[in-house]
Amino acid sequence: MNLKFKTKLKKLDKLFIKRELILSERKSNAKIIRNNKKLISFSCNDYLGLTQHREVINANINATKKYGTGAGASRLISGNHNLYKTLEDNLAKFKKGESACVFGSGFLTNIGVIPAITSKNDLLLYDELSHASANLGIKLCKANTIKYKHNNINHLIKILNKKRKKYKNCFVFTEGVFSMDGDRAKLNEISELSKTYNFAIILDDAHGFGVLGNGKGSQFEFKPNPKIFLQMGTLSKAIGSYGGFIVAPKVVIDIIHNKARSLIYTTGLPPGTIAASIKSLEIIKNNKKLVNKPIKNATFFTKLLNLPEPESCIVSIIVKTEQKALNISKFLEDNGYYVGAIRPPTVPKNTSRLRFTFTSMHTKKDVINLANLVKSYLN
Repeated sequence: MNLKFKTKLKKLDKLFIKRELILSERKSNAKIIRNNKKLISFSCNDYLGLTQHREVINANINATKKYGTGAGASRLISGNHNLYKTLEDNLAKFKKGESACVFGSGFLTNIGVIPAITSKNDLLLYDELSHASANLGIKLCKANTIKYKHNNINHLIKILNKKRKKYKNCFVFTEGVFSMDGDRAKLNEISELSKTYNFAIILDDAHGFGVLGNGKGSQFEFKPNPKIFLQMGTLSKAIGSYGGFIVAPKVVIDIIHNKARSLIYTTGLPPGTIAASIKSLEIIKNNKKLVNKPIKNATFFTKLLNLPEPESCIVSIIVKTEQKALNISKFLEDNGYYVGAIRPPTVPKNTSRLRFTFTSMHTKKDVINLANLVKSYLN
C-alpha cells in the first residue's frame, strides 16, 4: 500500500505540482520566517494586518480569560455563546442585510449553505472559476447545476434562455473577487439580468469583504435589490480572525440553522476568535485609510510593471509552466520576498502563476523593490 502512495508522490513531483507544508512564523509589518529566512510576504490574505493589531489581540485575550478557550459544543447544543449574537448583528448591519449566521470557516459556509437552500426542483448557474469550496457545495446540492464561462454574460444569457423557464426557482452564484485572478464579478450586469430572468444572486465576497467598499455603497455590499438575497464572506482574511458567515433574509438564516450540516455538526468557534472578529469589524468601519491602502499598493505595483490596473488587492502574473513559476518564486525568496507559486490543480493547466497579495502593511519601498526584482527576472 505504501508503494502506491510513493508512486503517486513521485508523479506529482515530476509534474512540479507536489506540495509540502513549510513551517512559517508570521511577524508584524508583513514579515515572515520560512526556511530560516526572514522575508517580506506578498502571499498572505491578512489584507489589513489585523491579525497583529494590538486591540484585536487584546479582545481575543480578554474574551478567552472570561469565557475559556473553546465553545465546548456545536452551536445548536450549547456552543452558541453570547458573542455570536453581537458579531452576527454587526455583520448584518455592515452588509445592510436582515440577518446573519457565522460558520466555522468560509469553506464550511459554502459547503453548508448551498445544499441547504437549494432543491432538486431548482436551477443553479455558477461561474467556472468559483472557489473549490463553492464547487464542493454545488456537488453536494440536489439542484440542476450548470457552469457558465468566467464573467461571460452572453454565455450566462444563453443558458438562461435555454433553461430558466423549466424551473420555478433559479440561483446564480458568483464571487465578488475571484481569488486566483483578482478580477471582480460583473455584478451590475448580473443584477440587471436578474430582473429579466427572475433569479436570486448568491455572492461569495471572501476577498472583497473589508477591503473594497468599507460598507459605504460598494458594489460588494448589500443593496435594496432583493435579488442579491444571499452573501457569503470570511472572517479569516481582511478581518484577521477565523470563521465564515452568510448574510441573508431571516427566513433563509432560519433554514440554514436547520439544514446546513456544516453548521449543525461543527463545534462553535472559540469566544476569543469571535471577540477578535467583533473588534476587527469595528476597526474596518472606522478606518477608511487602512481599508484603502491594499488596493493602492496593488495599483502602484501594476503601474511600475505596466500591467493592467488591478480590480482588487490580488495581482497575478501568469508564466504558464509549473517549473517557471517555482523558479521565479525561488528567485524572489533568495532576494528576500515570499510570493507563492500557484500551480494546477488550483489553477487550470498552462496557467501557473505568481499570485501577489497586497496589504496595508506593505511600504512603498517594499512594493518598488519587489517590482524591480520581478522586472529583472522576466526581462
